[in-house]
Amino acid sequence: MSRVQRVPRSIPSPQPSIADMSAAGLRAFFNIARDWALSADEQIVLLGSPGRSTFFKWKATPQTARLGRDTLERLSLILGIYKALQILLPQAEAADGWIKRANAAPPFGGRRALDRMLAGNVSDLVAVRQYLDAMRGGWA
Repeated sequence: MSRVQRVPRSIPSPQPSIADMSAAGLRAFFNIARDWALSADEQIVLLGSPGRSTFFKWKATPQTARLGRDTLERLSLILGIYKALQILLPQAEAADGWIKRANAAPPFGGRRALDRMLAGNVSDLVAVRQYLDAMRGGWA
């Protein structure tokens, strides 16, 4: 008697597609940019300096974007910064205004967190995220 060999069914991947992550990340980013009252130029730098036409296309139709790894990493860091601020400063005005206030903490040297974030390097976003995580009591 021969046994019938069953072929395992493919299990859907639990990870969202690049298109799904891109669209969701951009929608969240543009909401954060609104809450933080960021200019288009500031938003472009935070996204890694895509061309202006690309930026405005992403803004108009985020569902069509296919972002690269660098931009997705930037979005992840910015969302983490936003979430940490919401936890640390439960009042929306305080949380949203924090990035634009001068800060004497070592990562900022008396400048605004936004100034550090606008330096253009992913490492600057990481520094702000780690600072906030440390303030929350997490590890950096």
